[in-house]
Amino acid sequence: MPEKLYTNGEVARTFGASYVAVKKWAYSGKVRLIKTPGGKYRFPESEVKRLLGGRTPKGRAVIYDRVGAADQWEDLERQKQRLIRYAKSSGYRI
Repeated sequence: MPEKLYTNGEVARTFGASYVAVKKWAYSGKVRLIKTPGGKYRFPESEVKRLLGGRTPKGRAVIYDRVGAADQWEDLERQKQRLIRYAKSSGYRI
């Protein structure tokens, strides 16, 4: 059975990146491409899995951070960064 091939748009959605960013990855050699007989470029599933590093994309995540009092305001940015790191390491797009 032939390997599944992904379009540029599908790869962009998987990684939460723009269409243009994925094209740049391909042109720079970061991602291996296959040219179909019809002249279209596709990304092999094995290449997408390699870039994911064994993680399965889980979809999107919404991050909510808050502080209880005005004197805790400086903790807000640290909390936000911590939530972003966790979501990304868990395979979520933000």
